[in-house]
Amino acid sequence: MTAAVRDPGLQPERTRLAWRRTTLSCTVVALLAGKQALHNGATPAGFVALSLSVLAWLGFLQVAHRRVRGMGTARPRPLSPRGALTAAVCTVALAVFAAAMIF
Repeated sequence: MTAAVRDPGLQPERTRLAWRRTTLSCTVVALLAGKQALHNGATPAGFVALSLSVLAWLGFLQVAHRRVRGMGTARPRPLSPRGALTAAVCTVALAVFAAAMIF
């Protein structure tokens, strides 16, 4: 007995592309935060904000990588609540740390 092959259509591909776009956006924010922190002089507060930004970026990158990899299966599982919460917290943290560097 053979398993039914699922025709995934374009939805998994669109989801993968969305995760990659969001990861790229987070990368740009983290790089701009680093530029801002170094451009104004390496203050302890700037270094802390930059370090926290990098940690938030790495957390988001891990969630996105797992999700993109999971979309390659015939029946991708939904994003876990923990993964969704981690992605949301990392995104908000990046925004907060970037705003903290400006002020």
